[in-house]
Amino acid sequence: MKSSPKIEVRSTACPHDCPSTCSLEVEKLGEQKIGRVRGAGDNSYTAGVICAKVARYAERTHHPDRLMYPLKRVGAKGAGQWEQISWEEALDTVAREFLDREAKHGAATVWPYYYAGTMGLVQRDGIERLRHSKQYSGQNSTICVNLARAGWKAGAGAYRGVDPREMAKSDMIVIWGTNAVHTQINVMTHATQARKERGAKIIVIDPYRNATAIAADSHLMLRPGTDGALAVAVMHILFKEGYADRAYLEKYTKGYKELEAHVQSKTPEWAAEITGLEVSEIYDFAHMIGQTPKTFFRLGYGFSRSRNGAVNMHAALCIAAITGCWKHEGGGAFHTNGDIFHWDKTLIEGLDVLNPSVRMLDQSRIGPVLTGDKKDLGDGPPITAMIIQSTNPMDVAPELAKVHEGFAREDLFVCVHEQFMTETAKMADIVLPATTFVEHDDIYQAGGQNHITLGKKVIEPLGECRSNHEVVCALANRVGAEHRGFEMSSLELIEETLSSSGWSDVDSLEKSKWIDAQVPFEQAHFLEGFGHADGKFHFSPDWSLVGPDFAGMPSLPDHWDVIQKADAEHPYRLVTAPARNFLNTSFTATATSLKREKRPTVMLHSEDAKRIGTDSQSLVRMGNKQGSLLIHVEIFDGVLPGTVISEGIWPGKFFIEKIGINLLVGADAAKPNGGAAFHDTAVWIKPVSD
Repeated sequence: MKSSPKIEVRSTACPHDCPSTCSLEVEKLGEQKIGRVRGAGDNSYTAGVICAKVARYAERTHHPDRLMYPLKRVGAKGAGQWEQISWEEALDTVAREFLDREAKHGAATVWPYYYAGTMGLVQRDGIERLRHSKQYSGQNSTICVNLARAGWKAGAGAYRGVDPREMAKSDMIVIWGTNAVHTQINVMTHATQARKERGAKIIVIDPYRNATAIAADSHLMLRPGTDGALAVAVMHILFKEGYADRAYLEKYTKGYKELEAHVQSKTPEWAAEITGLEVSEIYDFAHMIGQTPKTFFRLGYGFSRSRNGAVNMHAALCIAAITGCWKHEGGGAFHTNGDIFHWDKTLIEGLDVLNPSVRMLDQSRIGPVLTGDKKDLGDGPPITAMIIQSTNPMDVAPELAKVHEGFAREDLFVCVHEQFMTETAKMADIVLPATTFVEHDDIYQAGGQNHITLGKKVIEPLGECRSNHEVVCALANRVGAEHRGFEMSSLELIEETLSSSGWSDVDSLEKSKWIDAQVPFEQAHFLEGFGHADGKFHFSPDWSLVGPDFAGMPSLPDHWDVIQKADAEHPYRLVTAPARNFLNTSFTATATSLKREKRPTVMLHSEDAKRIGTDSQSLVRMGNKQGSLLIHVEIFDGVLPGTVISEGIWPGKFFIEKIGINLLVGADAAKPNGGAAFHDTAVWIKPVSD
């Protein structure tokens, strides 16, 4: 009997927009075929666990609907009429359109637009080298991290925190504002290990009973946008009842006496009125924190996606400083580890040719930008040409009515480089087929952990697919962009970037598979001082240091009442939460993900459903000043009355009226440094008669 041939397994990293950045093992079944995808068991953070959607990645890579050849639009915009063309014709067409528009309006009329469809440093960020070389309009990348990072840095002064693997050594893990089961499963791996081995408690703070809340020991279900009120009420109890570590406060913090005086009036009764929590819940939570030195605060992005999001993040972070839990292994707080990687991205992004006077445009305000809002465009020209990589603004951007209006402009030339025919690709003039992460070389840094991982190509590209790097370089050559990075391969860029950043070389990294970049305990816990110049944690933040639009922001932690409140006209507050089987709009083409998610729905409390006059599975119309859409109802009492939840960024084609949930989300930039308030939307809901 013949033995089966041994399957080749390649090491790489998940490229998707998730803090876990899992280390992966991918089966190579042929020159152009992958098999199973597993989490790397020998990586101390991934620990062999990955989400189901990435485990099914062969389904996505080998999907029959993958784009395989360059296409040129031959019918009306959005009509779906295409002609297959050669790469040479496609790139020549894009270059000619860019150059013609540049000659008429100036370089700022071209707007390269991208985001986190891949998190690889070369394939994601290389488009910036094209932008800077040509002085095309800049992009302020606000759609995800700005608000959370502003709040964290205002307090801690640096983008680092406790090694997330220390969750396994904690006695209590507070998962605040992130549905880890859906968006970063490895948080649950380490938290549940602590529960199993140490009897640790898992506490979840979130506006609805999501999968993480169901898995937790306790869930504080508060109204969206009220996290700051909960945080300062907890501080009130900690100071009042003697749980504050005054020696720690004296040594490591600035402004704690002013904070103590400030929170005297922020009672649990006051916070209960704002948050919808019971007074007893707030007391119980504060007492658990005060009595548990090894409390680990895992602070996510979700609760920062409000108009007061930066203030909420800062307020939650302050709790750890009051108790001094930073002193203990398994105690402290974590949000992101960006600073520990100390990248020099000069070569990848072309920072040596960056002109700081070039106009910057807010990514989240693509709708107003494309519809000619002078608040965004200033005295500069309109945007008349775009190349879009690794994002799908026709679904994921806020204020979708304006986004759709902008892309429908006849004078706007758009090239989309994509893996699937997304809603944005449908509006393009030229569509280019893109590789997936198993078809190109790249390097990845983790956001929610501590590893740098090399991801070399596993298989040869399918069809005529090309990587982001190849397309950027080919286009640069045609439009006259000059930079030595355009003459280098992806691996050459990685090699030099590793060296200039103080890391190893490609060969060494390939052998080791990853670099554990975690800083020593004392730095991770800020025991050598926080990141501010004075080395202190700041309870009274200088918001001007983290963003230009800081007027009116509170000088101490508080409930900053600038959220879009429910009123008689808009009685419900909508949160657009992540779905388990999608990642933004990635995986919305795969059959298994679609089968598990079923269809777009809005979750309503039974009391609200009764008040509206609807029931489960019925259609309702939901809307506000941005517009309205039809959506099916799911009765769900895992929310407070008045809060409604819609999970997943479903492509517009799955909605009855062909426009998605972000139609209802405003594009106004939140303070202090911009960012869309995706979870801060007031809506009305009306029944739909048969």
